[in-house]
Amino acid sequence: MPMREDCRHYQSRTYDSGEVARFCVLDLAPDAPWRCPDNCPAYEKRLADAGWVHGSLVEPELEDEPADVPAADAADLLESAEEIVNSAAPQALDEARERERKDERKYGKDEGFGSRRWFRRKG
Repeated sequence: MPMREDCRHYQSRTYDSGEVARFCVLDLAPDAPWRCPDNCPAYEKRLADAGWVHGSLVEPELEDEPADVPAADAADLLESAEEIVNSAAPQALDEARERERKDERKYGKDEGFGSRRWFRRKG
């Protein structure tokens, strides 16, 4: 089954380079961006755009699944890419938390919109 673009759990991102990332937000499509599992238990038709007419800014068409890559190799490749992302995530979270702590110390807990920022002494 090709990726179901009408599923409420389907998302895509287009980067400045033109590359498009397509995925299931529930991570139930192991062969993304090419295929959803047959009879997916979480498939729900997206209701927000039911009956709408899409203009010219519609997402680009899905590219064809590469024919020369065996399914097992594609699954291994996608799994190793996921491992790379998952290994970088803890470091990125730590950096974001540290940045938030610094901002909290500098501006207060309300992200700089409280009296601590607006009524500081000058000089």
